[in-house]
Amino acid sequence: MAGAAVKHDYHLVNPSPWPILGAAGIFLLMLGMATYMKGMFGVPSGQWWVMLPGAVWLTWVLIGWWGDVLRESKGGDHTGVVQISLRYGMVLFIASEVMFFVAWFWGFFEMAIFHEVRADPSQTDLANLDLEALQGWSSWPVLQVDGERVKTFDPFHLPLINTLILLLSGTTVTWAHHALQVGDRKSAKLGLLLTVVLGLCFTALQVVEYAEAGFSYDGSLYGSAFFMATGFHGAHVIIGTIFLFVCLMRLMAGGMQPQKHLGFEFAAWYWHFVDVVWLFLFAFVYVVPHLVWPGGAGAH
Repeated sequence: MAGAAVKHDYHLVNPSPWPILGAAGIFLLMLGMATYMKGMFGVPSGQWWVMLPGAVWLTWVLIGWWGDVLRESKGGDHTGVVQISLRYGMVLFIASEVMFFVAWFWGFFEMAIFHEVRADPSQTDLANLDLEALQGWSSWPVLQVDGERVKTFDPFHLPLINTLILLLSGTTVTWAHHALQVGDRKSAKLGLLLTVVLGLCFTALQVVEYAEAGFSYDGSLYGSAFFMATGFHGAHVIIGTIFLFVCLMRLMAGGMQPQKHLGFEFAAWYWHFVDVVWLFLFAFVYVVPHLVWPGGAGAH
């Protein structure tokens, strides 16, 4: 009956346009990325501006969607039962992100361990593998640019600094979370601010690292594996930094309470996930090639 009091702890979401608008935004962004990389609709490749419409659209959708979630929370819709469901949802989201990176690690280990078998014509189904792919497998792990061997990154320079930065950011976000839980809003703001700054430092150093790379995405199997894995991780760092920055702005505006701060809690979980993924990347994509491959040691 209209206007009757709610007699259960569950939140029935009102009809919302955001899911279909979000799907349209993602499609537009993917179309822009494909155009940027390959060229489409008469637009040559390399035109970065073609990704802007999709990015702006998706940003607008996310602001509107999360704004609705905040209004629902302030309106009392996030009961204890609903909060449990939201936590389950965040756990499942992070689990899906873990499997996303498992796919990249799987591809990297496939190349590193079985490249000799894949490059052997007698053991390869040539009907399903072109000669260019066969040559790519045979080039692992030797990196060649203009006929000269290119060395991998020395992990104990910039990559190690970035590792320390991320580990430190994990401690600052934990400090901020604990401070908020005990009602110390000043320390929570400071810890969050330091975490955001450290996240920006990590991204800046990775840009420097990419600029200094002696190999490219399309130059070798290792190059493609390296840039895809570290690039997607870098994208997650940027997303996590924005996530934490929004929490900082809400905290400075007087939002979030010691007893209820799901947004901050989820941001901290996500940031710890980013930290752990980087430790695996640092170990297997940087350190192992540097120590194991012949001629792989040293700066690029």
